[in-house]
Amino acid sequence: MAVDNSTSDPHTAGPQLSVADIIIIVVYFALNLAVGIWSSCHASRNTVRGYFLAGRDMTWWPIGASLFASSEGSGLFIGLAGSGAAGGVAVAGFEWNATYVLLALAWVFVPIYISSEIVTMPEYIQKRYGGQRIRMYLSVLSLLLSVFTKISIDLYAGALFVHICLGWNFYLSTILMLIITALYTIAGGLAAVIYTDALQTLIMVVGAVILTVKAFDQIGGYEQLAAAYARAIPSRTITNTTCHLPRADAMHMFRDPYTGDLPWTGMTFGLTIMATWYWCTDQVIVQRSLSARDLNHAKAGSILASYLKMLPMGLMIMPGMISRALFPGLRGLMIAVMMAALMSSLTSIFNSSSTLFTMDIWRRLRPRAGEWELLLVGRLVIVVLIGVSVAWIPILQGSNSGQLFIYMQSVTSSLAPPVTAVFVLGIFWQRANEQGAFWGLMAGLAVGAMRLVLEFLNPVLPCGNPDTRPAILGSIHYLHFAIALFALSGVVVVAGSLLTAPPHRAQIQNLTWWTLAQDPSPGAKTGDIQAAQKHAFWARICGFNAILLVCVNIFFYAYFA
Repeated sequence: MAVDNSTSDPHTAGPQLSVADIIIIVVYFALNLAVGIWSSCHASRNTVRGYFLAGRDMTWWPIGASLFASSEGSGLFIGLAGSGAAGGVAVAGFEWNATYVLLALAWVFVPIYISSEIVTMPEYIQKRYGGQRIRMYLSVLSLLLSVFTKISIDLYAGALFVHICLGWNFYLSTILMLIITALYTIAGGLAAVIYTDALQTLIMVVGAVILTVKAFDQIGGYEQLAAAYARAIPSRTITNTTCHLPRADAMHMFRDPYTGDLPWTGMTFGLTIMATWYWCTDQVIVQRSLSARDLNHAKAGSILASYLKMLPMGLMIMPGMISRALFPGLRGLMIAVMMAALMSSLTSIFNSSSTLFTMDIWRRLRPRAGEWELLLVGRLVIVVLIGVSVAWIPILQGSNSGQLFIYMQSVTSSLAPPVTAVFVLGIFWQRANEQGAFWGLMAGLAVGAMRLVLEFLNPVLPCGNPDTRPAILGSIHYLHFAIALFALSGVVVVAGSLLTAPPHRAQIQNLTWWTLAQDPSPGAKTGDIQAAQKHAFWARICGFNAILLVCVNIFFYAYFA
């Protein structure tokens, strides 16, 4: 079925909701507030450890659900469906690649983070390398990335979606969502965020399954997907070009390294570098694993999140491909799903950003600050973030979502690889020191910022126009650039470390993979043999599931390769 590709006002409200749609939305908000209030009342909110790390007593299933929900913001939700409609299944690599780095998080990174007794990622870097300048740089960088990429994308996508479906004022939609998410985030801390994330995960998965079943039913099943997608040619095309036409390789994961829109080399290596930054070194994600009751719960949480990350291919990307050909949807359910995606990511970002500012920046300014002051500052930071988010709305309104997604990818590929290099070398190479790490970050920042500036000065031209941008933009895919930037930063870290004095023993002990002390199981600590055996049993269950998960992941990659 051909579709009209004409442009229209993206802020035009759709038809009115039915009674069933309104009931679904009201029930969603009621459930969300009930879980938020319950978890806030039961959370340990009066200590730094309780507020920012949920008392380090969280079990595996809410951790896994929160890891998934935190990564599936409304921006990514729309982005996956939109990218599926535009280019096919290859974008699923962004989700499936998470399997390997999530396992690395639980089996490699978290044991070191727990051993070092840290609350934030910059705090680990300070312990590992010494000095304050890298810690402050990473704290500021993380806060800026949170405000200008994560919050921006999710807020724009979610508020615009609700505005179109409900007909509410764009500002009203945005402010209302910010207030609701802030209420239980400020009140309950990380525990409240994790438990509400578990609810959002259930809503997202159930809602997406219902919408997916309806979508496949309308085209006659999965077997008809490729044919229906290939026939979905816009009514307006550009002569003598392939612009806006369905891609010939739409059903393939691995695409040409030179001409592919998502080259397999970049999706294999460049994406892994960016994913390692996001899943293993970013405060939003790692904070959930640090709240685990013990290492088995952290591992099981990562495994659950990895299984959930296998779902977006069928629940978001393929429905997006189907929507290219048809799709009037279930409006109330879709709004609930989108709201769940938005609120889970916003609460996660607010909580982790307040943790970063309080523990890394405020404690630096006021070393003698007591727990009451730190908790107050943490809550006030969330209020400030809400104000900044509202002030950012006019800029978001002046942009369209396509430009924003390109902007987020560009910023991440230009700024994340040096951070990945510093963490990976710090964990696996004992000789890495503060001088090498700092100058590696600065070299990576200089080169990454240069490409970022060039991208803003030379935006991508509309399809069909010759590419006159500089070679570093036109010839080097952003995922390939991430590989080069990671390698450059790594070389500078190695060279700077070898040319200066080695790190002190205190900067290595229990802070690298090779010097990590074996942590006894909970039962071994207390002499409880039964508890020790139970811990060992669940450790084997986690190991078996990790192997099974990798096998499932490889099968899906091979099937769609």
